[in-house]
Amino acid sequence: MLEEEDSLTLDESKYIKERLDEQINWYDTKSIKNQKIYKLLKTFQIISAALIPFLASLVADFKYFIYVVSFLGVLVSILEGILSLGKYHENWIEYRSICETLKREKYMFLGKAGVYSENSSLEVLVERIETIISNENINWANLNHGENKEDK
Repeated sequence: MLEEEDSLTLDESKYIKERLDEQINWYDTKSIKNQKIYKLLKTFQIISAALIPFLASLVADFKYFIYVVSFLGVLVSILEGILSLGKYHENWIEYRSICETLKREKYMFLGKAGVYSENSSLEVLVERIETIISNENINWANLNHGENKEDK
């Protein structure tokens, strides 16, 4: 039994490839996705809001434009609600920040710089990376728990 436990060690390349790089890719992908959704919805919202006064000025000549103007006003409100609910802007920034923090730790470790200059052990890297990931998970859980309380 003791021999099995001794053989269960994590080497640097395995941890970096299977854990750190996977997490960097996950946060990078999520950041890009949230950025695209945010910019798309915000663009539609801005265009819709900008068209309202222009089309409203044409209502006297084209009576049916009142429906278009009304629709655009509703659309602006709906888009704001979707942006607020989805938190795409906040997620984009948060995921990008975590991704860059993880990358920084990786390169500091590989370059034996900063906290890794004297003690370039894998244990320090694992502890720091897992703390970063854990803190993000705790923040997410607290945020969602708070929203669930407000819903009740």
